Amino acid sequence: MTSPQSQTQSQGTLPFGPGGSPAFGQGGALDALMRHALPAEAGVWDELRQPGGTVRPSWQRFAQLLPAPGSGLTLAAELDRRRAQVAQQIALDGVTHNVFDEHGAAARAWSLELLPLLIEPAEWAAIEAGVVQRSGLLEAMLADLYGPRTLLQQGLLPPALLLRHPGYLRPMLGVQPPGGLRLHIVAYDLARGPDGRWWVVAQRTQGPSGLGYVLHNRMVISRQFPDAFRELRVQHIASSYRRLLDTVETIARDVAGGATPRLALLTPGPYSETYFEHAYLARYLGLPLVEGGDLTVRGERVFLKTVEGLEPVHGLLRRLDDDWCDPLELRPDSALGVPGLLQAARAGTVVMANALGSAFLESPAVQGFLPGIARRLLGQDLLLPALPTWWCGEAAAWHDVRGAMEHKVLRSTFPQGGRTSQVRDRTSARVELDPDAWTVQDRLRFSRAPIWGGSMLSPRPAMVRVYAIADGGGRWHVLPGGMTRVSQREDTSVSMQRGGTSLDTWVLTEGAVDTFSMLPQRLQVDDIVQRRRPVSSRTGENLFWLGRYTERTEQLVRLARATLLLIDADSDADHSLQRAVSAMAVSNGLAPPGVPTLLQSAHLFERAVLAGLSDVQEASSVAYNLQALERASQVLRERLSSEHWGLIRSMGATFAQALQAEPGGLPTLPQVLPALDTLALQLAAVTGAQTDRMTRDHGWRLLTVGRLLERLIGLATRMQAFLDAHALDSAAGIDLLLELFDSAITFRARYQRHEDLLALTDLLVLDSSNPRSFSGVLRRLRTELKKLPGSEASLQPLLARLPAEGAGLTLDELRGLGDAEIAARLRQLVLALRDTALGLADEIGVRFFTLAHGQDQRV
Repeated sequence: MTSPQSQTQSQGTLPFGPGGSPAFGQGGALDALMRHALPAEAGVWDELRQPGGTVRPSWQRFAQLLPAPGSGLTLAAELDRRRAQVAQQIALDGVTHNVFDEHGAAARAWSLELLPLLIEPAEWAAIEAGVVQRSGLLEAMLADLYGPRTLLQQGLLPPALLLRHPGYLRPMLGVQPPGGLRLHIVAYDLARGPDGRWWVVAQRTQGPSGLGYVLHNRMVISRQFPDAFRELRVQHIASSYRRLLDTVETIARDVAGGATPRLALLTPGPYSETYFEHAYLARYLGLPLVEGGDLTVRGERVFLKTVEGLEPVHGLLRRLDDDWCDPLELRPDSALGVPGLLQAARAGTVVMANALGSAFLESPAVQGFLPGIARRLLGQDLLLPALPTWWCGEAAAWHDVRGAMEHKVLRSTFPQGGRTSQVRDRTSARVELDPDAWTVQDRLRFSRAPIWGGSMLSPRPAMVRVYAIADGGGRWHVLPGGMTRVSQREDTSVSMQRGGTSLDTWVLTEGAVDTFSMLPQRLQVDDIVQRRRPVSSRTGENLFWLGRYTERTEQLVRLARATLLLIDADSDADHSLQRAVSAMAVSNGLAPPGVPTLLQSAHLFERAVLAGLSDVQEASSVAYNLQALERASQVLRERLSSEHWGLIRSMGATFAQALQAEPGGLPTLPQVLPALDTLALQLAAVTGAQTDRMTRDHGWRLLTVGRLLERLIGLATRMQAFLDAHALDSAAGIDLLLELFDSAITFRARYQRHEDLLALTDLLVLDSSNPRSFSGVLRRLRTELKKLPGSEASLQPLLARLPAEGAGLTLDELRGLGDAEIAARLRQLVLALRDTALGLADEIGVRFFTLAHGQDQRV
């Protein structure tokens, strides 16, 4: 795995313009840029301009290194073009951020601005020193408060503030985590005030979010300005990610008894606000992405449920907040956690980054007590100030501020509404009812960062999240960069939930640029074996259903197209064929039960089919299956390429857009048929990606088995409908069935003008070289089932459900039989094969996805 910086030099496949030499003379680019800049805002720090109005030196150098505009373009047009390229890359990579409102969760594209935030070396040195000091302080506080608790005894931290906070976990009292390290990573939200000083606005200690977005932001923006990135000596960030992984891995190795440890990234799941970055970060770090349901605790140890059994887990990078982690000892309503995880943590059998029990440090009230605690624990004054803070639980503090709330912010001391702290109206009555529950902070006017948009350079309020990472040796290191967020308007916070946007953060250096790559030292044989990615039971199940939904949707599109073309044909179709198509359309969800058949009213039947195609509520419609396919792919983000996932995600939107009709109307046939053709091509591309662009591990085999079982079910169902309606007595019926089996070309080439049932049976049932025949599907099923995890003996019950050879019928058995007798044999066969496929799908689910006790488990 290479660092994002090294990829800046090596990848040339993205649709970005070349980074040529500057297009202007000295000062020309800067003048051209500043002609589009809005005036500086009074009373705030301007990141672009100095107090006298001159452009800051770092931005002067940046402007001089801007890429040359394309032919005939002005600088403004060139920057507009590059801004559009950034948005295009975000969409192509599927970078999303889940937004929650009263209607639930909805994914929206991640917002990334074109221009970075530039931080000078001297400024960064001050930030770095302050952040390192504060991180050491927080680690020392946790050691004390879960140990001797001298801070409480000496009155440096009020007991009411600590003991009332739900984030102080009494079950962890006296527990020493593996390696003695509780905090592996801490995030700080920093903002620059009007005087140019940096202030700590908030700190995050549970599972700080944003590292994945930081990484992706850097990869996108550094490619837009490669010359500026290089010449400004922007510090690289890959070593920080390596340090985080190495620290957890080193401590976890002791937990694993010296063996290569297994690490995983624990996520709340696809409905988390930042699920994209969990999947992205897991892929970058080379870790399996797991949810609480993927893990189990046995004998005070954590195990991953895989399709091969239970595999021990020695370390977890946690993106799940504390109170959701264990429904046995924390929130009993949590479906996201792992029952028994706290007990495993107390036993010291799993390394957690971060350890449970730090959530109380995120309370804004804690900030007011940190200066005194720093002098007691560190013997130092804090280098980096926090916003002036008054905890209203102290009568003197509340007395000092209650009459001067105009320029202050009232925050909840304890979590509210799923948030660490909520801003509320500044009312004394609210505080008087429960002073402990409220904290007052000064209001800070954030500095203004330059944002390019609409051919203008606009100042917007900015806040930077920086990350401190422990190395396990008692030292802290600050990732040289971070996630800068800007808001649309003046506010007390900058939130992506409220429509904020992000910037890449460039830390400039006067020394050597760190050229570290994520590629670690040479691996040994044992490391190679251990690093093979396990397939969790949940992942296996989602891959199984990804295969099934892909095949199901593909068959449904083919059936919908054939049905509509039959209705639209000028000639009257055979009655038996119309009965067969009507029955298939209803049973497959193309038309609702009770609708008049094609024989009764072709017009009404056509309207029902057209109406049902885009009905996402109908569990068997094309639109519903596209949604199901997207949901399955969503939870497999870390296993699918961005092209694969992006194609699946776009199919539903493209299909819905193509079928848009006037209010109260229906899409027309000229609309629907091209839309179905486009969807068929997209599904073929998805099938190609699944067939030829995925590693052949156990997950892929389960995907393939799911696809083959769904194909067997679908083909059997279609042939049964034709046989029941006697639709194969006509040439039109045979033609349509061949179309549904995607075998018409082969049939015509092989049998020319023969259209009898025996020839049809040979191709669609007996020919194992035809991937759409029963024999062909069963042959591949037998092959893939034998390669699933488990011993030969344990897999035998699965194989025993299938015919030993072929489709369970031979050509010799049909010798001398008439069409009626052949049809009877086929009807009996397809019913048996359909039931076999359904039963086999259930047995695979029980065997590989539920992990029954004592079933081929390795512990």
